Amino acid sequence: MIDYNVTGAFLVGLMGAGHCIGMCGGLIGAFSSQLPKSRHQNQFVSQLRFLLSYNFGRILSYALAGALVGGSASALALLFDIDLYLITLRVIAGLMMIATGLYIAKIWSGVVQIERVGKYLWRFLSPLAKRILPIQTMPQAFVGGMLWGWLPCGLVYSTLTWAVAANSAQQGAMIMAAFGLGTLPALLSAGMAANLFGRWVQNRAVRLISGLILVSFGLQTLYIAIAQLR
Repeated sequence: MIDYNVTGAFLVGLMGAGHCIGMCGGLIGAFSSQLPKSRHQNQFVSQLRFLLSYNFGRILSYALAGALVGGSASALALLFDIDLYLITLRVIAGLMMIATGLYIAKIWSGVVQIERVGKYLWRFLSPLAKRILPIQTMPQAFVGGMLWGWLPCGLVYSTLTWAVAANSAQQGAMIMAAFGLGTLPALLSAGMAANLFGRWVQNRAVRLISGLILVSFGLQTLYIAIAQLR
């Protein structure tokens, strides 16, 4: 059986490449330019290892955030009418899924406005991120990636609402990990100075089809929630 939340989260990460590169491309490009030169292995392999460590640290932060909000939602369900509570969460997740699909299809970009919420958290994490620069070791790259995972991002916050609606720490972690894995090709391409993948996901037809698929996932989520009210 297809898990539409996990599939949709991966698709958001994959097709949100333009947003990812626009927002984080400069950051990862600067990181790549400061990596230490390796004397013992091919420079391409060395750079790839650092970038993978950096990105997997980021994906771990997404998974932890998903587990946190999903687990919190599960705990809160004990305090409220669980049926109405879960229906409300599904409605919110469905609406956010539709909004994200419209953003990817370049029809409406309102979803990125919620990035403002995360700017307050980043004020506290930014000094920590600066302390580990320049990154010289793999553990530093991994920790740097974990801090990067909390950078304000509308697509991340939108997907987190699906993790909340999952009402489970495990499912929330899976949703956010799938989103993170979806972003990996774009940000690795940015780090390795490749642009073929970036051009593909910017194709108008590809974006429109992907966005409409997400909208259909959102509509299905809303249908399930409304059907439960009967």
